[in-house]
Order: sequence, then C-alpha cells, then structure tokens
Amino acid sequence: MKLAYFARVSLSATGFYRTPKIGYDRKTWRGMPFYYFCYGAAVSEVAIDTLTGENRLLRVDILHDVGRSLNPAIDMGQIEGGFIQGMGWLTMEELWWNDKGKLMTHAPSTYKIPVASDVPPVFNVKIYESGINAEDSIFRSKAVGEPPLMLAISTFHAIRDAIASVAEYQMSPRLDSPATPEQILLSVEDLKARRVKQHDRPKTVTELAA
Repeated sequence: MKLAYFARVSLSATGFYRTPKIGYDRKTWRGMPFYYFCYGAAVSEVAIDTLTGENRLLRVDILHDVGRSLNPAIDMGQIEGGFIQGMGWLTMEELWWNDKGKLMTHAPSTYKIPVASDVPPVFNVKIYESGINAEDSIFRSKAVGEPPLMLAISTFHAIRDAIASVAEYQMSPRLDSPATPEQILLSVEDLKARRVKQHDRPKTVTELAA
C-alpha cells in the first residue's frame, strides 16, 4: 500500500450503472418507472394476549423471487433480514413527537427495533428456484435488498386477524401501524365495545327472519 501510495497508483475502482428503459411522464401517467418487478409470498402465524396486547410471531413461511440468484446464501440472508426489519417497522418502531414538534424517536436508542429473540421459532424461507428476470439484468438476477421488507405485511394482518377473533370474525378490527401492544389492546377493547353496541341495537327485519 505504501509503495502504491508514493507511486500514485490507485488501489480502488469505481463504476456507474444506468438502469435502461425507465422513464415516466407525470402529465400523461405513462411510461416505465421500474425496470422489473420482484415477487414474493409470506404467511405469518401470531399469538396475541387480549388482556395486555402482547404478541408473539410463532411461524413464518416465505417464498421469494430473486430472479436467477447470484449467491443463494447472500440472498437468503437478505430475505430473512428484510422480513425481520419489516416486522419491526410494522409492530415496534413507533414514531412520536413532543409538543414542540420535535421527533423524539430518532434513533435505535430511542425506539424499539427487532433483535435475535424476535425471530420466530419456525422460520421457513425458500428462494423461488425457477425464477428468472425477463429483463436483461446482470445474469438475469433481481435486487433482493429491500423487496422482502414488504412481506412482513403478513405479520401485521395476522395480528389483525387474531384481534378479529374477539368478535368471532364478524367485525373488522381498527388497528394502526405499528401494531404495538398498546395499539393491539386499544383495538381489542374497541372491537369488544362495538360488538356490545351491535348486540344491544334493535334487530332489523332481515335479522329477525334469520
């Protein structure tokens, strides 16, 4: 390194890539804003405590499209990590501002983020082996850094479905994101109150006939 430095020889290299084909006309709403799309499916199983709002992610099954994988080991890690990050985004990372409008949850030291113990005990992740990018990308691969994060939406909806059990799945819960224990408990209590109110109202002719 010393010899290279004094000989003015660079030991680094830089490159530039311009994504082809993309463009979008905001006036006509026409164009191709994305070069290609990534696809994935996830199923989450959760348990909630209706008395405290606490919840646990018990199982996750994921099938994700990465095109033709350049490195399956790295892609698997990206899928797993992206999902857990998304789970934290939708269940833990609550933003709040003080009365002066200052963001108080500005770093991991001031809000909760997922840790190793939040990984579900059953975590099945599989790469879609038949995947191939229809576009002429690098070796027909696909980006896998951010897309898996969205698969965690399955966790949010699993929690919402668990809350719906309080009303025997006959009413739709009101649940804000992130689904913190506080938000889950508020949703459970709201659903209970709406259920009581519905049962106390006069029956319609259709309901009486049924």
